[in-house]
Amino acid sequence: MSARRPLLRRLIPSPVLSIAVVAFWLVMSSSLDLGQLLLGMLLGVVVPLFAARLDREFARIGSLKPLPGLVCVMLWDILMCNFRVAAQVLGPERRLNPGFIWVPLDIGNIHGIAALTSLITLTPGTVSAALSEDRRHLLVHVLHLEDPPALIAEIKSRYEAPLMEIFP
Repeated sequence: MSARRPLLRRLIPSPVLSIAVVAFWLVMSSSLDLGQLLLGMLLGVVVPLFAARLDREFARIGSLKPLPGLVCVMLWDILMCNFRVAAQVLGPERRLNPGFIWVPLDIGNIHGIAALTSLITLTPGTVSAALSEDRRHLLVHVLHLEDPPALIAEIKSRYEAPLMEIFP
């Protein structure tokens, strides 16, 4: 039994990632047939093996206390931004003021930065476009940019600050 455990650990270095890959594959394929399940399971074994070789910066989790609040803030922002974007898109085009802003980052953990970019992109009307080479600035495209300093402050307080507690 002890010889099997290391082999299993080598084949599946991250069970959570493997399960996530299989689940996402099944959702993306929109099919639950045996072929798609087997292909998803194959990907669930292969993808983490390559990810383990590429990613040498492991996620450290700090406090999970800010997570429920962050989820609530995110859901609220998605809801409200859907209405705002719908009004902007359906309104006169001349009222739109799209633009790019560079958001200075205080968070240094790459996993926290990835979560931040995902949260920004999930919010309708904003898209994370690029990360500077030194990981200190994030380029964000905004559908309607009125006050860049206020938007930067909002991103930092609503998303980055809680993520810094979660990913120290």
